[in-house]
Amino acid sequence: MIYKAVLFDLDGTLLDTLQDIADATNVVLVQFGFPIHDLQTYRYFMGEGIAALAFKALPELHRDPDTLKQLLSGITNEYKERWAIHTKPYPGIPELLDALVTNRIKMAVLSNKPHEFTALQVEKLLPSWNFDEVIGESGTIPRKPDPTGALKISKKLLISPAEFIYLGDTDIDMKTATSASMYPVGALWGFRTANELLAGGAKVLIQRPRDLLELLLL
Repeated sequence: MIYKAVLFDLDGTLLDTLQDIADATNVVLVQFGFPIHDLQTYRYFMGEGIAALAFKALPELHRDPDTLKQLLSGITNEYKERWAIHTKPYPGIPELLDALVTNRIKMAVLSNKPHEFTALQVEKLLPSWNFDEVIGESGTIPRKPDPTGALKISKKLLISPAEFIYLGDTDIDMKTATSASMYPVGALWGFRTANELLAGGAKVLIQRPRDLLELLLL
């Protein structure tokens, strides 16, 4: 199969955002008088959007709607101040993107992160590459693993879903790819394990970004 496009997840795939998200959340938890979490725990809080992260970060006895709303607002405001302190592209991502551009492979991003942050991070941290579409959570498109966002990107690029590789680091990404009839590839440098990716439907797992080029027959 000759693939014409790659659809990327953002957090844990293109960008290592873990430290800044964990720090922002922990700062707000302290403000509320709640216990904080270690960095590794945040690997399993991410992937379903910021509201889900806030819910998981709260102690079970304090997950009422009002507290959740206040914590979510606090995390959003804190993250605006610190999203770029530690966040950066993973090693090998710039070289991968260069190769895709050279070979005229279309590129797009689909994230469950709020669109405001998704678009900002792509613009500021990946400025050298033109992504044909960037979509984050906005309330107008169902969150992954619903395939609506992926299919919207496929339609806009005029490329069939079967001609897309979907690269992500969670089972949510793999399920999204499968539901959209795209080829699911798991990124082992991200936030989750090989077992989770395989259980989610990954057809291939790759250790390094450049390994994706072999699947593209470049």
